[in-house]
Amino acid sequence: MEAKTPKESLTILTDMVLPAETNALSNLFGGELLARMDRACSIAAQRHSKRIVVTVSVNHVAFNKAVPVGSVVILEAKVSRAFSSSMEIYVDVWTEDRESGQKTKVNEGIYTFVAVDRTGTPVKVPPITPETDLEKERFEGALRRKQLSLVLSGRMKSSEATELKALFTS
Repeated sequence: MEAKTPKESLTILTDMVLPAETNALSNLFGGELLARMDRACSIAAQRHSKRIVVTVSVNHVAFNKAVPVGSVVILEAKVSRAFSSSMEIYVDVWTEDRESGQKTKVNEGIYTFVAVDRTGTPVKVPPITPETDLEKERFEGALRRKQLSLVLSGRMKSSEATELKALFTS
């Protein structure tokens, strides 16, 4: 299976925050943002695998800044690492200033998807070859994040988490 680059899965969703999608402070509901992030990550995973994909986990979400009503919100998602049938997708969330067009990063998240066939059985996905420094950083961190998740869920012994151990023994 031929390797792909993260940019081949790049998905950009642009939308506006409407009043019905906001809380009492007139900021975007967290759940609304999570749904948008999930959709962007799903499309990125489908682009990479060319398969049906299902969300396995939301590994990390940071709500760093509120997104007020009327904001233009931009989600940029791409596969950061591919394993056997699973893919880690990193999504950055930006707002865009109406007048200057300047973008400000407001949130980010890391999702895991699995590629499946029509019966729901996991299928292999192509590997990723990162190109930029940020892609390489996220690629390298993905294995540590996966091992941590497996250890915390009891599906991996901590003694087997070589990438995590390397953080503390070097």
